[in-house]
Amino acid sequence: MTSDSGGTTPVIAPEETDPELRKLYDGFTAAGLIPLWTEIGNLMPLTPQPEAVPHVWPWDTLLPLARRAGDLVPVGRGGERRAIALANPGLPGRPYATPNLWAAVQYLGPREVAPAHRHAQGAFRFILEGEGVWTVVNGDAVEMRPGDLLLTPSMHWHGHHHVGDEPMVWLDGLDIPLVHRLDAGFFEFGENGVSDRSTPSRSRNERLWGHPGLRPIAAPVSPNSPLMAYRWADTDDALTAQLELEDEGHPGVIEPGHAGIRFTNPATGRDALATLRTEMHRLRAGATTATRRTVGSSVWQVFRGSGTVTLDDRVIEVADGDLIAVPSWCALTIAADTRLDLFTFNDAPVYEALDLARTETLARTETTGSTRA
Repeated sequence: MTSDSGGTTPVIAPEETDPELRKLYDGFTAAGLIPLWTEIGNLMPLTPQPEAVPHVWPWDTLLPLARRAGDLVPVGRGGERRAIALANPGLPGRPYATPNLWAAVQYLGPREVAPAHRHAQGAFRFILEGEGVWTVVNGDAVEMRPGDLLLTPSMHWHGHHHVGDEPMVWLDGLDIPLVHRLDAGFFEFGENGVSDRSTPSRSRNERLWGHPGLRPIAAPVSPNSPLMAYRWADTDDALTAQLELEDEGHPGVIEPGHAGIRFTNPATGRDALATLRTEMHRLRAGATTATRRTVGSSVWQVFRGSGTVTLDDRVIEVADGDLIAVPSWCALTIAADTRLDLFTFNDAPVYEALDLARTETLARTETTGSTRA
């Protein structure tokens, strides 16, 4: 008898030397069976034990590599997109930021066109640098600007065309790992280009759905948002207002010095994408969040500013563009040196739908020292 490392439940080891038990185990193996009592610590740990590890990808490493890829790797049929995925060190050989989340830096050069396609995976783009790109989603041309969140829900046709003179760089987020594990993936090639080369300042979906608190009666409701663009100007205004209300002594912030908004489906009030939660956070200079850990994983990107993130007991300095993977049940604390704007996405809608969501706020502990990722 041995004790499993995940708890105190005694188990019979598979390497048992008793001849009758050995014969029993050999029979299990031959029949394609595994007894629960040898596996319970792995199958039912006391707390989540993710394979993914906390990790930070510095922007000053990512951006030069994306630029070099822009010089050497074409966009077009085959690879389809010049997207460079974050590969979590705890998930070797897999292009996954976390077990459920795919995150990548995409780079589109002047005058380039990414051809249309569609897929079962839900997706978004959060724009970091550049101007002059329009994404065409189901035939509707949507301008892309820094700080904007652009959606491509499941099975929506989408391609991009660049009419500007400088490259554009953005964060791609998809539920690729989740859909892969569920064996639910579909992919279809579209036209070898985009259906609409126009460059409107306001897309049709924004004209229909982009009015706060107003829902068009004739428009159908879907699990994913019908609004394809969430503009930085609106996000910035909302975050600014929360901190102003705090200054005036009114409620609105998440905690002292910490404002946040969630991007939602205007038809339902639920998350903008069915499997991904997207948010924007702002911390005042000098503010520090509570330490929280959550079932489910997240990816954070510094949009503007600098500070530190504490991932379990590791303190890391972060600045513009840096990307942070937070595995399930990893303790996360964020502290702002300057005003700090962060975009984040996570897999919370999946866990909430399965009644597996759990968040714990921890007592703050003092940490010393920090490292640059």
